[in-house]
Amino acid sequence: MKERLYVGEMNPKVKVDVDERTDWLELKFQMEGFVETEIREIIKSLEEKRKFHRLPNGALMPLETEAFQSMVELMNRVGAWKEESMGARFRLPAVQGLQLLDWEQSGSAVQFGRSLRRMLQNVKNPDNLEFPIPDGLGSILRDYQQYGYQWMKTLAHYRFGGILADDMGLGKTIQSIAFIQSVLPEIRELREPALIIAPASLLYNWHNELKRFAPDIRAVIVDGSQQDRRKLIKPTDQADVLITSYPLLRRDVEGYAKTSFHTLILDEAQFFKNYTTQTAQAVKTLHARYRFALTGTPIENRMEELWSIYDAVFPSLFGDRKAFLELPRETVAKRVRPFLLRRLKSDVLQELPEKIETIMSSNLFNEQKKLYAAYLAKLRQESLKHLDQDGFHKSRIRILAGLTRLRQICCHPALFVEGYKGSSAKFEQLLETVQECLDAGRRMLVFSQFTGMLHLIAKELAERGIPYFYLDGQTPGAKRVELCERFNNGEGEVFLISLKAGGTGLNLTGADTVILYDLWWNPAVEQQAMDRAHRIGQKKVVQVIRLVAQDTVEDKMYALQRKKQNLIEEVIQPGEDGLSSWTEEDIRELLSLHS
Repeated sequence: MKERLYVGEMNPKVKVDVDERTDWLELKFQMEGFVETEIREIIKSLEEKRKFHRLPNGALMPLETEAFQSMVELMNRVGAWKEESMGARFRLPAVQGLQLLDWEQSGSAVQFGRSLRRMLQNVKNPDNLEFPIPDGLGSILRDYQQYGYQWMKTLAHYRFGGILADDMGLGKTIQSIAFIQSVLPEIRELREPALIIAPASLLYNWHNELKRFAPDIRAVIVDGSQQDRRKLIKPTDQADVLITSYPLLRRDVEGYAKTSFHTLILDEAQFFKNYTTQTAQAVKTLHARYRFALTGTPIENRMEELWSIYDAVFPSLFGDRKAFLELPRETVAKRVRPFLLRRLKSDVLQELPEKIETIMSSNLFNEQKKLYAAYLAKLRQESLKHLDQDGFHKSRIRILAGLTRLRQICCHPALFVEGYKGSSAKFEQLLETVQECLDAGRRMLVFSQFTGMLHLIAKELAERGIPYFYLDGQTPGAKRVELCERFNNGEGEVFLISLKAGGTGLNLTGADTVILYDLWWNPAVEQQAMDRAHRIGQKKVVQVIRLVAQDTVEDKMYALQRKKQNLIEEVIQPGEDGLSSWTEEDIRELLSLHS
């Protein structure tokens, strides 16, 4: 049999990505030296769970390799076998990509495209995408309510539905109003009102809260006689939001089923937790672009209550009831996590102490200044040439690399100048600040986006006999948890953290001082770093110190950050990958390229 085995190069690959314009998940299979029709036959053999595929020349291709088996797992997860293929390509609803949320795929046979990676990351981390908070509500919403609003906006961005399951009294209503206010221009342009369904006792509460927090929203309660209600249900320019009750919905279900709504808010969603009731059936006839359920009790007695609610707001998350009931509880818990937001009063209503932010400026040392001036002159010259010849879009990555070099000189020229013997003004300032904090009994987090910089700091602290913890992207998950626990339990005075690795997921309330050694393109990432210490459980005032090199690209960046508060998508991915929406004007401002 060996003589007949196919031994040539295959390199099977499948590229998986989301086309955000069409809301499709696309799978494209590729194999070196094979035409599309043959690749399709190989896929069929995989579907039929064959160990070998017979090629037209009679040779047998082994299908139990790691690469082919990871493809099979991908197809099983997203349910691609059920779809009609177009040769070596498959298209499925984008929502199927969510089945890849908890998949730790190995090897290079399955490649996730940027849009898919971004979707999975954003669904896991709703504050990756920052949506502007509607005017007038920014100062009213508490931090956790702003997060809830961002969570709703992120799900809506991908046309996913969710359950806001905050404890009673935490403001599910105002978070929903903020969402409706944010889509008001769209509601009016499309002439598709939002629909709020609530228990009869809460209709006027909703009406009053809308008037109070969003007075420009035209809200109408759909009640009165059947004739009156029929008139109100028909879309007009007179109403942005319709509010009705579950009992009235059942009576008027035909009228509502014929209308397209922009947003559907189902308050006290436990009202239709039993899928067999008329209320549950009525709710599922409604058509809306965006759907959210609000309930403090998403499960009261049985798991299928959760399915009944999702069947109304996000039916493709679990599919039909039979498929749901066959899922292990752990799978349900994993799948539901990004689409159910629950906070308890005990988690969020302890008022945090205040946060004091300080800017500490330093002038570059002479040797540092000469290096900076020479590099800046070179970068200006190159940038002008590239901008004129290639245009901004093509030059952006190259200019970013140059800007990063300038920022490294501000931090410490030793980051990239080989054999540099001098020091750095900011480095010396940091060491003085650390000593002052130690003398005052303060415990600090020091963030930098450059791990090389953290290594320089660590080396100096070690030489001075100052104990420290260190964490960057290479630190394993279990070790991260252990280090945080030890620090929070009072061990060590200084924690060095890379901004990329420490921006999220760390609770370090054992610290009362946060030092941001260098600025980040995106101020929201800095905010996340600060919030490692300034969060629930913090008992002390948190001091935030930003170190900025004066008269450099750093203080220009800081000025630009203050001008542009909503920069959460400025970086394509957290890291130095590139700038997604800094304009040519911003770059010229940073490099002082104005004529």
